[in-house]
Formats: sequence, C-alpha cells, structure tokens
Amino acid sequence: MARFEYRLTTEDEGKTLKAIVREQFAFSSRLRSKLRRGDLITVNGETQPSWIPLKEGDLVAVDLPEEQSQFPPENIPVDVVYEDKHLLVVNKQPGIVVHPTKGNPCHTLLNGLMYRMSTRAGEESGGSDSIGAEPYKIRLVNRLDMNTSGLIVIAKNAYVQADLMKQMKDGRMVKKYLALAEGIIPDDEGTIDLPLGKPDENEVERWVVPIEQGGQESVTHFKVMRRFIHPHEMTYGSAKACGPIEQKTIDGYTLLELKLDTGRTHQIRIHLAAIGHPVVGDHLYCHGDPFEYRRFYGDPRPPLTGEKGPRGETNPEIISDLISRHALHAYSLDFVHPMTGERMHLETGLPEDMMTAVGNLSDDGEKYAEIAN
Repeated sequence: MARFEYRLTTEDEGKTLKAIVREQFAFSSRLRSKLRRGDLITVNGETQPSWIPLKEGDLVAVDLPEEQSQFPPENIPVDVVYEDKHLLVVNKQPGIVVHPTKGNPCHTLLNGLMYRMSTRAGEESGGSDSIGAEPYKIRLVNRLDMNTSGLIVIAKNAYVQADLMKQMKDGRMVKKYLALAEGIIPDDEGTIDLPLGKPDENEVERWVVPIEQGGQESVTHFKVMRRFIHPHEMTYGSAKACGPIEQKTIDGYTLLELKLDTGRTHQIRIHLAAIGHPVVGDHLYCHGDPFEYRRFYGDPRPPLTGEKGPRGETNPEIISDLISRHALHAYSLDFVHPMTGERMHLETGLPEDMMTAVGNLSDDGEKYAEIAN
C-alpha cells in the first residue's frame, strides 16, 4: 500500500484537514472522496473529520486503497525495462494488443501482466521479496497500436497514473519513436504540423482534417538517422484530389527518429503518409489518404494475416517485402518519477524484425540495426 505523509509548518496553522489534503497531495477529487469514505486519511495516526483545524507539527498521512485487476492471467512473456513499487515500464512486442477489447478479449499484454503478477505473488509467499510481487491494479499511462512495438508505462496506483498523464498532457513526458519510412527524405530534420481528425466515425482511420472542421492540432518532429538507396515499387495515392493512384518507383527508405508534441491516434503514421513517406508496412496508410483511395477503388484492403476485422477474410498478403507489420517502435521515454522526483530516461533497442529490415538494406546494416541499444 502506497503511503503519503505531510507534516504541517507554521504557515499551515489553523488550516482544515480538507484544505491540507487538497493543497499538499495532487489527488483527483474522485480519489479524495474515495479516501474519505475508506477512512484512509489520518492525523497523527487517528481518523479525523475533514473540517477539523490542524496545527503546526501535525502529521497528515494518506494510505491509497489496495486494488487489484481481475483480467484472466495468460502465460504471455513480458519484457520489463524498469520496475519499482510505484510503476512498471515494459517493452511491448509487435502483434500484441495492449488491453482486452470486444474484438480481442484475451491474449493481450494485460493478460500477460496478470500472469506475471500472480506468479510473482506465489513466489513471494515462498519467501521471495522481489519488486512487483505485491498485486496491484494495472493502470495504463500510454498505449500503442497492436503492431507498434516499444515502451508502455503502467502505474500501480491512481496517484502515479494521474501525475504521469498530466506530465504527458503538459508535454513534460518526452516520447521518441524510430520508424522506417518509404522514400528518401531530403531534409535532415523537420516538423510536420497538420491537424488530425476522424472523417468517418464508422472507420478506424484518421486523416488530416482542418481545425475548423473538427481537426485537432498535431505536431511531429523528425530527424533523419539513416538513408538507404534502394529503388522499389509501391502503390501510392496522388496528392491531387481527383488524380490517379498508380504504381510508383520509390528511390529508397529513410530511418527516422520522431518526437511528438501531441499524441493523437495514428499521428506518426498519418503525418508521414501525408508528406508522401508512409511508414513501411503500414496497411492503413500505405496509399496515402485512405479516404481518397476508397473514392477511387472502394475498400478492397483486407486486414493483416491473422487479424480479425470487418473487411472479410484474413489475407496472407504482406504490404512490404521488408517487414510484415508497420515499422514503428516507441524506443525512448523521459519523465519525472511521481514519487521520488527523479528524472527518468528509458530506452529500448529496435525489435528483431526492424533490425532485420534495416540490416537487409545496408552492407553495414548491423551497425545501424543496433541504433538505440
């Protein structure tokens, strides 16, 4: 159980318990209500009414309620990058859905976390004192698409989750990605500033939508890490609203580092597709604007192999010869630890499939495949 404490100073003399809790602990109003109902706020070790005035030297303590998730445990490997008693950071593998949904009720990362938690709790009863053995409620701070790999942060209590999500909203949590994009991007670095929205509420895709039509501000910064001269053919949509969509010869590929000022759904994938350099293997945005593509050709695209979806049977066809999913990896995180105040920097290297793809494009591929390791 996480405990928070505050000892009153001269300046606090006469303030009510309610005021001290509101001023000194960054709890949501919902959590404060839960704490009061559960008698989890004490003054000098005793429960007191919230209106009572306090004096210098009084010790206010708050114990967060014990909670535990109830997802069915499944033996799914979990790659832990960092863990303490307050939070957990894992490196999600591609092809894994983060949390159960109606379409994917099991075989998710959260099912794997439940298995890990139950296993470690059993080890603790046998004498182990390893970090993370105590059961907790899984609280996601960020999410990734099924086929995006990389770092996901899980808070172990409501306070840590709220603090980290506020850091993310305020831009104090810095997230960086690595992506392999179609084509040679000439600029060494740049910024894509295009508002994004959902043109069709019945479709999962998003696209560039003007602010006045409901689009949300979306900013992506990119830096070129490596260019690969590798001519190949791909289908890509014309920039003209009524132009043809045809097979094009692409000059190569570009390995990019990307940093987000905002965190919109599919932001990197849409922004790169919108400037003519879609993420390699991206089945949703490989043709550019998916809605323009449908206007010309209908919607013949089936889902990826093994994925269940509304577009008919699964299809063994792969979008790219290099990789069987979109080549996007969340490799770096910077944030302030909510409990210790420590500045955290976490990284994870390219997953095996992206390492192979990059390695296959260059004679010195091994050198560049190991970027971020």
